[in-house]
Amino acid sequence: MADEQKHDIVVIGAGPGGYVAAIRAAQLGLDTAIVEKESALGGTCLRVGCIPSKALLEASERYVQAKKGDLKRFGVKVGEVELDLKAMMRHKKSVVDANTKGVDYLMKKNNVTVYRGHGRLDGPGAVVVAGADGETRVGANHIILATGSEVASLPGIELDGDRVVGSTEALDFTEVPERLVVIGAGYIGLEMGSVWSRLGSKVIVLEYLDRILPGMDAETAKKAHRIFKKQKLDIRTGVKVTGVTVDGDTVTVESEGKDPIEADRVLLAVGRKPYTENLGLDTVGIETDARGRVTTDGHFRTSAEGVYAIGDLIAGPMLAHKAEEEGVACVEWIANGWGHVDYDSIPGVVYTHPEIASVGKTEEQLKDDGVDYKKGVFPFSANGRARAIADTDGQVKILADAETDRILGAHVIGPRAGDLVAELAVAMAFSASSEDVARASHAHPTLAEAVKEAALAVDARPLHI
Repeated sequence: MADEQKHDIVVIGAGPGGYVAAIRAAQLGLDTAIVEKESALGGTCLRVGCIPSKALLEASERYVQAKKGDLKRFGVKVGEVELDLKAMMRHKKSVVDANTKGVDYLMKKNNVTVYRGHGRLDGPGAVVVAGADGETRVGANHIILATGSEVASLPGIELDGDRVVGSTEALDFTEVPERLVVIGAGYIGLEMGSVWSRLGSKVIVLEYLDRILPGMDAETAKKAHRIFKKQKLDIRTGVKVTGVTVDGDTVTVESEGKDPIEADRVLLAVGRKPYTENLGLDTVGIETDARGRVTTDGHFRTSAEGVYAIGDLIAGPMLAHKAEEEGVACVEWIANGWGHVDYDSIPGVVYTHPEIASVGKTEEQLKDDGVDYKKGVFPFSANGRARAIADTDGQVKILADAETDRILGAHVIGPRAGDLVAELAVAMAFSASSEDVARASHAHPTLAEAVKEAALAVDARPLHI
């Protein structure tokens, strides 16, 4: 083992939470190092998750527009359209490469030391990095665990990386499967199901619950379900999958009380679980909860002195931007004694078409909590810009406290919903009222005017419906 290196902070994991924490620590003048076992920095999100899936979602949507004649209404005539899957995958790879190289650059720019290899705790104040050239022992005053998550499994289902896969492999199919079964109608299942459906697969989505998008606003999810049905996604709710078997190139999905379903490939997308394998938690006395998460206090401190955890390892939504906020807050607390994340204003986005975005409380949560609220809704069918781009499915919904008018939640389904929800997340972070948003001038013609109109609708005074 090489001689011990010493730093103020060592971050294990170079995903969005980890590398952002390292950058902020370096900005604050701390001697910082980061440990990553993969060949490229960026974590699941940049390498095999958020970024590559969005590249395929965008590419497949453009293919559909050209293939199905959606461009004709704009006066654009297209000849015979063919899918070049290899070229589409090259586009995805180029996007991923650009992002991971960007993280490499940021580490160098901020003088962050990068250790390549598997990092694990090795008692108080120490990390051992097992790399290609052996093991290196790294000492640190503070250690941040940011190892992210991995695909969660189901009893009776074994991932083989070929016929039965997780999202990573589903991003790299070399041919369009004729029949694809997706188990799970959450973010990942609907996004990847949409990609391969657009490219020609017959996609069946199986969901255990009686609705899609568990945890999101029920009214918005119901609208999304109707739209996906029009897009030929075969979504079946209330299905308990009990097993998957592979026989040559055929996969059979068994479910309780239902006929077996045969497919060419099966994508398991029932969520993710914290990645703690060989992390050395036992060497410092850290235990995990029933869901495999590391327990922390309000400052991301674990039960071990000087060891912190952020992102998918701890409680809360498994979102890259949530991990980033926690990474910054954790480091700022270490350096300055203060760090904060506003968990009430963290948005979530499903990048299907239309996009679905949510921030804050749902109607169901407000009802369960006994909160008296007002609701304002505005459809994109009444928005001039949405009409101009021929993308009018969906709506903006704003929920505000009935007494104070403070915005408690917002739910958008429609064009560029993921961008539009940012305004409402900022408004909520500043405790804005629906009246505040309604009084702010929104450029015309823009999709953002639907946000203003929904805010006006909270007070029953929309101008364009």
